[in-house]
Amino acid sequence: MKKDYLKYIFSLLLFGSNGIVASFIKLNSYEIVFCRTLTGGLLLLLIFLLSRGKFTFYKHKKDFAFLAISGVSMGASWMFLYEAYARVGVSVASLCYYCGPVFVMALSPIIFKEKLTFEKVFGFIAVFIGIFFINGGGVIKDKFGFFCGLLSAVTYALMVIFNKKAISINGLENSALQLVVAFITTAVFVALKQGLEINISKSSIIPLLVLGIINTGLGCYLYFSAIGKIPAQTVAVCGYSEALSAVVFSAVFLKESLSALQIAGALLIIGGAVFSNLFHRKT
Repeated sequence: MKKDYLKYIFSLLLFGSNGIVASFIKLNSYEIVFCRTLTGGLLLLLIFLLSRGKFTFYKHKKDFAFLAISGVSMGASWMFLYEAYARVGVSVASLCYYCGPVFVMALSPIIFKEKLTFEKVFGFIAVFIGIFFINGGGVIKDKFGFFCGLLSAVTYALMVIFNKKAISINGLENSALQLVVAFITTAVFVALKQGLEINISKSSIIPLLVLGIINTGLGCYLYFSAIGKIPAQTVAVCGYSEALSAVVFSAVFLKESLSALQIAGALLIIGGAVFSNLFHRKT
């Protein structure tokens, strides 16, 4: 169990450092996601095949359709997120992105016919107020960047919702296929926008490999190999250390700072999400 906890926490720290690594890559947001999903997807497929995994998705066409929609949502979510990184900073973009799980809870009564509880309503209200505070009451000048952050959360919610519906495809096969679909989605977008010719500078090669192989491929492998052996409530609550680590890393390595109002917003977003998750799991 201790080993699984360490794997889970390490994967969250890797995910929390994504914005820091991306800041060293001299490419636009969708080119970064293109390279990330390509290298990460190939690595996960390789791990799946070397572990003698067998594909079963073709036996569950409906579930694979849900998984494909989830993969498309993942690709879109990451493109929005990396655009927000570049425009409004890693800390603000990350906090917007981690509103996604609460959006899932808000939609769960409609999508999954789950009961709308006081805890869910309270958590959603706290996160909504936190979003307003993160915007500083309107002081963020790049409104499109802030909007991209919120769109990354919305598409994140869609990714989770449709992945939950793909109940027959799980484990490493699920994550590998989802990442491949995300790559295809990004590749189509890049091809339509500028063509698939991407000029990568020498200084960007190492951070791209780190982002794709370590942060994405290895991070997803550690994450999915650990969460099945850890209590669901622990996974839900500790998962927000990813958001906290992203904010801390951005302050330490990128010298980003939040105002007092934005810090209050961060506490509302993370606190509201943890509160609703904690009591939701107990129920």
